[in-house]
Amino acid sequence: MDIKEIRNKPLSELNHLLGELRKKMDDLKFKVYQNQLKNVREIRILKKDIAKILTIISEKNKE
Repeated sequence: MDIKEIRNKPLSELNHLLGELRKKMDDLKFKVYQNQLKNVREIRILKKDIAKILTIISEKNKE
């Protein structure tokens, strides 16, 4: 996910997207524990996307 795309979204949509990504993270972690996930790198990418969204949310709250 590109940072420019995230900056253009409203705060409510960012919060909704954050919830979806966190749910997806839980699903991926569960699949890792069951040895069903082949590409573990997806977790790293998802963590970075969550961090980007949290950063933009905090920036928008400071404004």
